[in-house]
Amino acid sequence: MKSFAFVFPGQGSQSVGMLDAWGDHPVVAQTLQEASDALGEDLGRLIHEGPKEALALTTNTQPVMLVAGVAAWRVWRAEGGAMPLAVAGHSLGEYSALVAAGVLTLAQAAPLVRLRAAAMQEAVPVGTGAMAAILGMEAARVIAGCSEAAASFGAGSSEVVEAVNFNDPVQTVIAGTKVGVEKACELLKAAGAKRALPLPVSAPFHSSLMKPAAEKLRMALADVVLGAPQIPVLNNVDVAVQQDADAIRDALYRQAFGPVRWVECVQALKARGITHLIECGPGKVLAGLAKRIDPELVGAALFDPATLAETRELLA
Repeated sequence: MKSFAFVFPGQGSQSVGMLDAWGDHPVVAQTLQEASDALGEDLGRLIHEGPKEALALTTNTQPVMLVAGVAAWRVWRAEGGAMPLAVAGHSLGEYSALVAAGVLTLAQAAPLVRLRAAAMQEAVPVGTGAMAAILGMEAARVIAGCSEAAASFGAGSSEVVEAVNFNDPVQTVIAGTKVGVEKACELLKAAGAKRALPLPVSAPFHSSLMKPAAEKLRMALADVVLGAPQIPVLNNVDVAVQQDADAIRDALYRQAFGPVRWVECVQALKARGITHLIECGPGKVLAGLAKRIDPELVGAALFDPATLAETRELLA
């Protein structure tokens, strides 16, 4: 068996019908039922029927991505798949990783991610925040460009722009106020970025503007009883594995307004001797990023019966 980790995707990989290929697999059906019961609505119907615009609402995207990742994980385990050496998740995907590791139950995680999503949306009015992907530029230069853009507004300005997702060595996502992000995009393109691509999101996730949302999340997390991790969970905000429940809660709180250090997470997984990263849940974004971060890593995706078979063969 190869040395492998499971990684769970975040927002952006959702699509209408993304669980249809599993058919009536009992593990998937049971997972959907658990999450639906926890939220008091039919998530299976929402995923199957959409519409796309409904799935794209942050308050829906976060629960459906959680349940899709957990469903794929549970099928893997139910059909004899081995335990990975570690798990991690990109942004929201960290909650799927914590469910996989036994820290959270799905019934705990589904309401938490919905609250997280609603609080994030409420923190910044729609249209006043923005995010953009900066392509073809090293992260340090993007950070410097964001500082330059913020400084250009003068002391006391309310404009904000920060580097928030370090996805691969030359792809960094920035977030903040709409005006701040636009200014940074202008400066970074002038400084040599290949592209500055506005992202179709409803809030500036992982920026300091999310602190009000994080406070609501912290209060909710205080009442959640966490289990001991059965597998190491590498978190986004510190690129660290925590065992202590309070430390896990604190990392989830800070993750809401802190950057996703995905490049470092992948490097840390490799440093643990991992050679294969399996993206568990819809899409192939993280599998692709793994190869761009370190060409020696093998990235693969598990999201339906066909990719389940491929993953089993790949890791044998």
